[in-house]
Amino acid sequence: MYIYIHLLPFPSSPNKHPLVVKTRLQLQGELRAPGTYPRPYRGVLRAVGAVCRADGLRGLQKGLAAGLLYQGLMNGVRFYCYSCALDAGWTGWTGGTVVAGAVAGAVGAFVGSPVKTHLQAQTLSAMAVGHQHNHEVSGADIYRQHGVAGLWRGVSGAVPRVAVGSAAQLATFASAKDWVCQHQWFGEGSWAAVLAGGMVSGVAVAVTMTPFDVVSTRLYNQPVEADGTGKLYRGFLDCFAQISSKEGLLGLYKGIGAVYLRLGPHTVLSLFFWDELRRMVVYLYIQCLK
Repeated sequence: MYIYIHLLPFPSSPNKHPLVVKTRLQLQGELRAPGTYPRPYRGVLRAVGAVCRADGLRGLQKGLAAGLLYQGLMNGVRFYCYSCALDAGWTGWTGGTVVAGAVAGAVGAFVGSPVKTHLQAQTLSAMAVGHQHNHEVSGADIYRQHGVAGLWRGVSGAVPRVAVGSAAQLATFASAKDWVCQHQWFGEGSWAAVLAGGMVSGVAVAVTMTPFDVVSTRLYNQPVEADGTGKLYRGFLDCFAQISSKEGLLGLYKGIGAVYLRLGPHTVLSLFFWDELRRMVVYLYIQCLK
């Protein structure tokens, strides 16, 4: 019996905003040694205040439209692919959940390659961090300046980022949910077990994905030559190496607080609704067969 819950309206983007705070923290002090640059954004709460003072409350939602589109495409495709692997029984193999989650994440990231980072980095010159693209419209401006390839620039950073995050999210969710049920903390199939698995998964995703998230943000936001070649980074590995050597290993974890504050609710709600809706459809399917 095959039960499919694939393309679902997950409540991801509203819970993940204001993403602009995470983006600003990750671009701050780009390729500069710690202590050698001004820090207009100090921690999540102060960064929120700084963004509001410089750009107003609407500044916290820069890139929201592109973010909604990206999350819809990426998570829709990601959960579709993972559901196919789940229904086919591939996740029952040793390491199957990790592999299925990684492949699903990579495909989703490629399909929904975002253009929102340009808008989220843009601000007043006194508060500016990272390269300022000064787009008025997200996809239209980028397409006019760089063509179709410009819309996919930085995908080399997005694919490993989402692949790692998806693998960590789905594997830890399944393991944590099974663990709390086996130890009889919560009943099998209960919503509390799903929420517990989601909370554990949120921590795992933030820790494993933040370095890849920083690299992805830098690749998407960097200035480019006329032919589309990046001026700062040649690709994913070069970006990773430059950040590590010039900013230290902690540079790869810039904005981890903001990453967790957005990924925590996103992970819990996405996995909760996905699991509950799958069980609901199974129940309705069985009722229709009676």
